[in-house]
Amino acid sequence: MKRRALGVFGFVTGLAAGSVLYRRTVARRRERVDVYYDDGSMISYDDGSAEAASMLPIARDALAAGRARR
Repeated sequence: MKRRALGVFGFVTGLAAGSVLYRRTVARRRERVDVYYDDGSMISYDDGSAEAASMLPIARDALAAGRARR
């Protein structure tokens, strides 16, 4: 009984860890633009949207300029 419970616990733990690693990997590959407003609200535009298409090149240039100054 204890061995089976330990096996189930190990499986669930491995599944949770795999899920976290998968989400972190996928999230890094997708670009998005987060726009923050003075009232504390925020909107996020995913890559592929019309809004993001106009803002992502500007954001890439800004990030590249910031990295070049280091």
